[in-house]
Amino acid sequence: MTFNIVTIFPEMFDVLKNFGVFSRALKSGIVNLNLINLRDFTDDKHSMTEDYPFGGGSGLVMKAKPFFDIYEDISKKERPFVIYPSPQGELFNNEMAKDLAKKKNLLFLCGRYEGIDERVMEIVDMEASIGDFVLNGAEQPAMIMIEAIGRFIYGIVGSQESVEKDSFNNDLLDYSHYTRPRELNGKKVPEYLLSGNHGVIEMERRKESLIRTMKRRPDLFMKRDLDKLDKEALLSIFKEIYKDAE
Repeated sequence: MTFNIVTIFPEMFDVLKNFGVFSRALKSGIVNLNLINLRDFTDDKHSMTEDYPFGGGSGLVMKAKPFFDIYEDISKKERPFVIYPSPQGELFNNEMAKDLAKKKNLLFLCGRYEGIDERVMEIVDMEASIGDFVLNGAEQPAMIMIEAIGRFIYGIVGSQESVEKDSFNNDLLDYSHYTRPRELNGKKVPEYLLSGNHGVIEMERRKESLIRTMKRRPDLFMKRDLDKLDKEALLSIFKEIYKDAE
């Protein structure tokens, strides 16, 4: 997988290059990060990437031509799947990340100012948003999307089981996690985690995931196809509630 990033601030992506599991994946060659400085594709002596908008209005608009030139240059080898992080896009989620992880060549266009000349949308395959708010640029949203996508690329995360049990995977929120010490500030780790009984642990964790999802994200719960463990967990929850009500 190659992540191509078009930006006027390539240094911002040093976070991905130098920290965490993604940086290790870069060093091992599992993924490639191709940082492209938009200014290198301008054609004036001041390397201007933006100009005043037609029709007037506040702010500046990023020029179309440098983006088209970069796209054509990358497409000589393989046409990339183009992503434009934007507050106007579809809300980015876990399923999108999973689908994008199957592609070989992604191109992120990082806009700033009032955005990119609308004509660039001709080459955009996906306009995606990380939330209903506006940032000064698309670099941080692009990094967030890359981190999410990377978790589904085999070999980046040490334990694939960890990815499979993440929140939102399979439409369930994650259960609670604990580590040493067993007791801290008078609060103890739940006894079932210390039992050594993996069947009990799996059941209690599933119950917690189901309860959390129903309380916090009922929309996710309604999408889930209940499996055998779900049904057994819900039956156990019902029995506990009914017993307390007696």
